[in-house]
Amino acid sequence: MVDPTAAESLGFREDGPGGQWCRPATWSGTRAPLTSATGLHPGAYGDPEFHRIEQRQVFERAWVCVGLADDVATTGRLIVRRLGSRSIIITRDGDGTVRGFLNSCRHRGTELARSDCTIANTIRCPYHRWGYRLDGKLIATPFFEDVPRDGFDRADHGLVPVRVDAWGVLLFACLDPETVPLTEWLGDLPDRLAGYQLDGWRKREEQTFHIEADWKLISENFQEYYHLRWVHPELAKVSKVDDHYRYQGPGMYCGQTTTPVSADDRDDWLALPPKEDLDHSDGCSGRFLAIFPNVLLSVLPNHVFVIRLDPVAPGRTVETCTFLLPGPGNDGDEAAFAATRKFWLEVNAEDIDIVERGQRGLTAGAVPAGPLSPRFEEPLHRFHNMLADCMTLDSMVGLPVPTGDRGGSADLFGSGLNPAPPAIER
Repeated sequence: MVDPTAAESLGFREDGPGGQWCRPATWSGTRAPLTSATGLHPGAYGDPEFHRIEQRQVFERAWVCVGLADDVATTGRLIVRRLGSRSIIITRDGDGTVRGFLNSCRHRGTELARSDCTIANTIRCPYHRWGYRLDGKLIATPFFEDVPRDGFDRADHGLVPVRVDAWGVLLFACLDPETVPLTEWLGDLPDRLAGYQLDGWRKREEQTFHIEADWKLISENFQEYYHLRWVHPELAKVSKVDDHYRYQGPGMYCGQTTTPVSADDRDDWLALPPKEDLDHSDGCSGRFLAIFPNVLLSVLPNHVFVIRLDPVAPGRTVETCTFLLPGPGNDGDEAAFAATRKFWLEVNAEDIDIVERGQRGLTAGAVPAGPLSPRFEEPLHRFHNMLADCMTLDSMVGLPVPTGDRGGSADLFGSGLNPAPPAIER
């Protein structure tokens, strides 16, 4: 979060491309302290100009989740993703290194791939058959050198690289070379979730949903439990409102935990066998994390539910939901997984309904931004300020990564002290 008085020294833009959406003054309600802050301007959820600028300022500069590391588990597997207005391809070379490139041939810019596919050892342009190794080096230019060009060297015309990195099971990409490394972006998350050993978890199932709502509404809905009793009466039986606590340190994320996850009324979340060797806190809790900008993680002792958000148009989002289980060979009983899957998909359907209603209300009503609830919506305040930083900064060199909560009860706003705090907080 940035003090408005420090905006100029940090490189925030007052005008220029983007007009009002890139001016610090537009975000005054967001920048206010939590106890007086308001939500986002309604235009942030559906205005075409806001969407266009957000694609440039956020999705073309942030570390964006583009899938799972397993999506490119084998050499020659190639996936196609969008970061804002840009298309990229990601593959794994013969040395096992994951590589990212702009999805454009270095000859005349033709799109190299339209969708995920498996290739041999060469990325080949469909137009004039220029070929590239999986590490991006240009190795084939058919007939191009029949009449030599002055100074042409294939080494100068490899694919344009894009930064890619992985944490746990998640795969990220970033277009902006000025953005901090992924390790700094994530802050203390790798240490905070170290006990789960997430790099060993495996995909069990994946489903995709097309949602008529802005990606931010979906993320905000995930981050707060104010709506739990009314929108999710069954979820509230295993993730009780009174058992929610803050779960966030330094990093570009927002977090909460349910401790303990209850099985008094329903045992859907606990039907699968838990991962072995979890400590007491991890073994009895559910961790719920929104990594800015576009991935939502629900980490339970026996499964992980991942939601990846891809904004495709103003007020429209493609949501990819993935179930992970802890390691190969630990698929659990099919009936137990079916119960877990059914429960999550019912909860997700309730979320989709309410965020689409939110989108319709914001579009048709466009009421002024309302007050945030300090008790329940602190994560939204943190999230909104990350968005404001990206929207108003000229350069990602000046991006402030949020600090963590202070010890004790100072930042808990009524949620109380966790009775089984995670190891990193002990």
